[in-house]
Amino acid sequence: MPANITRQELLIRFVLVLVCLGFWRSEVNFVSFPLLGIAWLLDGGLYRLNQTIKEPFVQAILLLCTLLLLGLLWSELPGNGRMKWLKYFILLIFIPFYSLLNRERLPWAIGGLAAGYLGVLFVGVYQWFAMGAQGIPLVGMSYLSFSAMLGVGAIMAVGFVESRSKKLGILLWIVAIALIFIQFHQNGRILLLATLIAVVLMAFLRYKIEIRKFIGILISFLIVATIFAYSSPVFQDRLSQVKSDIELLQRGNYNSSLGYRLAMWDVGLHAIAERPLSGYGTGTPERYFDNTILTYKNGLYKDLPEFQKTFHYHNDWIEIGMHIGVPGMLALLFLYWGWYQAFKRSRIAILGAGLVSYIILAGLTDAFIIFSRTPVLLLLITGIVMCWYRHGPKRI
Repeated sequence: MPANITRQELLIRFVLVLVCLGFWRSEVNFVSFPLLGIAWLLDGGLYRLNQTIKEPFVQAILLLCTLLLLGLLWSELPGNGRMKWLKYFILLIFIPFYSLLNRERLPWAIGGLAAGYLGVLFVGVYQWFAMGAQGIPLVGMSYLSFSAMLGVGAIMAVGFVESRSKKLGILLWIVAIALIFIQFHQNGRILLLATLIAVVLMAFLRYKIEIRKFIGILISFLIVATIFAYSSPVFQDRLSQVKSDIELLQRGNYNSSLGYRLAMWDVGLHAIAERPLSGYGTGTPERYFDNTILTYKNGLYKDLPEFQKTFHYHNDWIEIGMHIGVPGMLALLFLYWGWYQAFKRSRIAILGAGLVSYIILAGLTDAFIIFSRTPVLLLLITGIVMCWYRHGPKRI
C-alpha cells in the first residue's frame, strides 16, 4: 500500500469492501449504504454526476425511480402495508458505487465481492449437504435467494469462458455445472429453468458460428441436466407438486403455488387494463388484490389470502404495471435494455445477454427486481465489469 494514501482514500476503500462483503446481511446495509453515499460525496461524486448519467443503465434506473415517486401522487396512503416497493430504490446504489470505482479501488471491490460470495456459498452448501436445509437460515436467506445467487454464479462462470484458453474454459464450465448441480437441490424451479435457458443462450451466442460444437455442448448439457434431475429428490418433489397443482386447478381450486400465481396475474392484468396510463399508484397493488378478489369473478379467488398473504404479484411486469401503469412497464423494458448495454459497451455482450435474460425469465414468475439480495449482487457485478473494461483489463 502506498505510504502517501490519504484517510479519505482508506475510508472509500473500506466502504467498497463493506458494501461488497456485507450486503448479504440486511442489517449491514443500514450502515454500508449510507456510508457509500457519504464516501461518494467526499469523493466529489456530485461533480461527476453528469458523466455518470450518460450511461443508459443509469438513465433507466433514474427514470424508473422517478416514475415510482410520481406514482405516490395518486396512490392511497400506505397505512400499515409492507411498503415492499421501497426496494426498487436499492437500484440507486449503483450510481455512487460505480462512480467511486477506479483502477486502484477495483481490486478491493472484487476481493470483497468474491469473498462474500464464496463465504455465503460455503455456508449454503454446508446447510444443504450436512443439514438438509433449504436456503441459509444463518443469514436469513430463503431457498429462492440462494438459488438465485447460484444461478448468477453459473452464468458468470459461463460468461467468462474464453475459447483462447481451453484449460480456463474447462475449469469455468466445471464451476458452472457444480453450481447448477447445487441449484437442482434447491426448491427454486423457475430460477433453475432461467439459469439453464440463459446458459444455453450464452453457449449458442459464443459458438453459433461453430454449430457442431454448440450442438455437442447442448447435448452434453442436456444429458448432465437430466442426470441431475433424476438424482435430486428435491427436484422430483417439486415436479410432483406441479402435478398436484394442476390437478387442483382442474377442480377449480386455486389454493396452490401455481393457482395462486395464475389468480394474481389474472387480477393484475385486469387492473392494468382498467388504468393503463397511470396504474393504481405506487404502493397500492397489495391492497388492490385483497379488496378486488371479494367480488371479482363472483369471488372466485376470495379465499386466497388464507392460503398465502399478499406480498406482490409474482411478476415484475405486472407488479410495475399495477404501481404506475404502462409507462412503468416501458421504463422496466428500458432498464433491461440499459442493463444489457452496460455489458455490451464493456465488450462482454454475451455475459450481458445471459444475465439480462436470466433477470427477465426469473421476473416472469416472481418480483425478481425486489429480491432482497440478488439485485444488489447484480448491480455490484455490473459496476465492477463496467469499470474493469473502462480502464482496460490489461491495465488492472
